[in-house]
Amino acid sequence: MPGTSRILEDHNRFKDIIRGRIKKDFKKYVTHGEMIGKQENEYVKIPVSSIDLPKFRYGPKQQGGVGQGQGEAGDNIDGQQAPGQGQAGNTPGEHVLEVDVSLDELADILGEELELPRIEPRGHKNTNVKSLKYSGRGPVGPDSLRHFKASYKEALKRSLASGTYDPKKPMVVPIRRDFRYRTYREVVKPQANAVVIYMMDVSGSMGDEQKEIVRLESFWINTWLKRNYKGLETRFIIHDAAAKEVDEKTFFSTSESGGTLISSAYKLCQKIIETDYPWNEWNIYPFHFSDGDNWSGEDTRLCLKLLKDYFLPNVNMFGYGQVESKYGSGQFLKDLEKEFHSDDRLIVSKIENRDKILNSIKDFLGKGK
Repeated sequence: MPGTSRILEDHNRFKDIIRGRIKKDFKKYVTHGEMIGKQENEYVKIPVSSIDLPKFRYGPKQQGGVGQGQGEAGDNIDGQQAPGQGQAGNTPGEHVLEVDVSLDELADILGEELELPRIEPRGHKNTNVKSLKYSGRGPVGPDSLRHFKASYKEALKRSLASGTYDPKKPMVVPIRRDFRYRTYREVVKPQANAVVIYMMDVSGSMGDEQKEIVRLESFWINTWLKRNYKGLETRFIIHDAAAKEVDEKTFFSTSESGGTLISSAYKLCQKIIETDYPWNEWNIYPFHFSDGDNWSGEDTRLCLKLLKDYFLPNVNMFGYGQVESKYGSGQFLKDLEKEFHSDDRLIVSKIENRDKILNSIKDFLGKGK
């Protein structure tokens, strides 16, 4: 219908305008976390400002038209309230519109802005997923799969063939032998599954600002990986001198005051992978965020050994993000760069502040692993 086509055209044009506004202010959306709290299912509510409101354009004064007649400027229209007291403001209000944007759209914008390559899942990490494909019609089946249109056609053909069809009283009632049902077959499709395991140091040197940076960055990493994988799971580990698995809310709100043993998180991560995510069936993405402090050089050597012998041979990539803190030494990043300077399976990124989040995301995802 022409009207429907016009509406769709206007809707698509509006979406293009919104997309342009989001791209223009994309860094602001990445570095401020308000919209993450407005996530609903696969959509996020984004406040978009400066949407121009319609304005009237008046013609020359000498032209006639509506609104002509007696009356003075400032007189009330019938039924209109009298002017209020007080002084009017002289600055325009900010017009803010909340729009629903899908996570897939956000991922595409992120990919365009950072020029991220599409991820190529490891071939041997595909799992076979069974699904049903409806491929035809049959004379038997459950009532839930009965196809009304096909059943009616069969009844109509029977009426015409038997001569019982009356054009003046075109009533056609299907009987049992007219019923047709949708038939299906089982289809096996390879589906790439992925798991992201986030680890974070929650010792006293990691403050609220550092955790907020990790929260924002992990949201955008998840958004991109979900665009590339049909099945994505996330797990969360916090650690100080000991590590434990927690839910997402606890991950971003826990504060501890003990020492730091990074190997405790790596050991727990290894256990989770070996128990739930066989490396030959899953695409695995561990990410560790810390301010770079570790309890001892001995524990650092243990971490390097775990990375070299277990993680790097078996995961798609291992990401280490070092969030700058005035209390952290930053030594762990230096040790990683020294040991694995030429190994692109380990990606390290220094996140000095919120403005560096986009750069860090590109560090982690820019190689399409």
